[in-house]
Amino acid sequence: MTFVIGENCIKCKYTDCVEVCPVDCFYEGPNFLVIHPDECIDCALCEPECPANAIYSEDEVPEDQLEFIELNAELAEIWPNITEKKDPLPDAEEWDGKKGKLEHLER
Repeated sequence: MTFVIGENCIKCKYTDCVEVCPVDCFYEGPNFLVIHPDECIDCALCEPECPANAIYSEDEVPEDQLEFIELNAELAEIWPNITEKKDPLPDAEEWDGKKGKLEHLER
């Protein structure tokens, strides 16, 4: 089992979760984070740290976001690893909670 970052992270990219990860399994894109499924140890420390509530246990990913399981795995193979907290994107608060953000994902 692994944890998955869902749609609400897009254009927010809070990194509070990165700071608590004991195995450094987060990867960073221009406006989104992902979790590498082969590196995640299912410790659940990241989930409560996400201010955008965008992290789910793989078996609790909302029905309308199941594609994010595969998306996390795909992008974790090509994006660089992130191990330290950074500032969120400048307009993160404005994007937090908006639906339909997948079209804004920058690869």
